[in-house]
Amino acid sequence: MAVVTTGDVNEHHEPSDSEEKALEVLKEGRGTGNPWGRVSPLLVRERADVKKSTAEYALRQLRTAGWVTQPVEGMYEFVGDPREVCDE
Repeated sequence: MAVVTTGDVNEHHEPSDSEEKALEVLKEGRGTGNPWGRVSPLLVRERADVKKSTAEYALRQLRTAGWVTQPVEGMYEFVGDPREVCDE
């Protein structure tokens, strides 16, 4: 077993409740064969039922921790959750 890590992922970051909600939205659809792992702040607001500022702050914090990237303005992409364990 190995911990999922990628580059500059902060393995010691402890997500807040709002960050956990954003992560849940980012992970929706995983394992279904459908696209997953990309969100906008609006999608997080709608699916997690949080305020605009809360969604934006949560995504910024996850980006700072290296758990998501922001390839273009207004879109965030899941990198990894170091708390998850995968089989190798």
